[in-house]
Amino acid sequence: MLFSATPFKIVKKEKQADKTYLLRLEQAGKKKTRLSYKPGEFYEASIPGIGEAPISVCSYSRDFIEFNIRGVGDVTNKLIELETGDRIWLRGPYGTSYPMEELKGNSLVIIGGGTGVAPLRGVLKYLEKYRAENDRVHLFFGFRNPDETLFKDDMKQWDRIFDLNLTVDKADKGYKGRVGLVTQIVEKSGLDNKNKVALVCGPPIMMKFTIKTLEKLGFNHDQIFLSFERRMKCGVGMCGHCMISGFYVCKDGPVFRYDKVRGLPE
Repeated sequence: MLFSATPFKIVKKEKQADKTYLLRLEQAGKKKTRLSYKPGEFYEASIPGIGEAPISVCSYSRDFIEFNIRGVGDVTNKLIELETGDRIWLRGPYGTSYPMEELKGNSLVIIGGGTGVAPLRGVLKYLEKYRAENDRVHLFFGFRNPDETLFKDDMKQWDRIFDLNLTVDKADKGYKGRVGLVTQIVEKSGLDNKNKVALVCGPPIMMKFTIKTLEKLGFNHDQIFLSFERRMKCGVGMCGHCMISGFYVCKDGPVFRYDKVRGLPE
């Protein structure tokens, strides 16, 4: 699947927010192989005659793949129009992953903003299956408003098994949840860096200030992992669209340890 596309069929579709859907895909046809993707990796999803787009996985399974897709262009708008039974062609998986094997025994601080929570969902699905491998798991998720909050059913589950901190930037007066920037919630947590690793994914400005907040809390740069998924295009380092100072995000990333990319152009 690395260089040729394989057909998958949509077996489940759930609306998450405006123009944002969670799609579950299974291999089409009678002959199926066990999937072997990791949290943080991505696939190139294509529709013949329309085009293709890189989409990070937000699941952890050997039998299916889940993508959270927001319609923002020709390909993604077409993808969210598809229904159960329709086909999508995938090639991959590509890129680096969150190093879950290396992080065994650590407490994890997982920080996501907006659609950046989607790749982190893959991490949490892994942790649901292998919960005993890590110590405490602190979740800090921020969305613009309650209507844009993703994975509401998952949040109920994560609130029971992890330390969930959910916030929105703005809300009506009747909203009973927490309101404030996710970086503020992280800073107020008072967490130290002892035996902890932070995994971060979100808009560039959110990640920039999250790093500053983690530095205030004492985190070293080798304790922070980031995802630069927004820059990718072809997936195999041929188009050069994702190059940053000699790094190909699609091949050297999209997941980077911060001390390796500190100082790169935003």
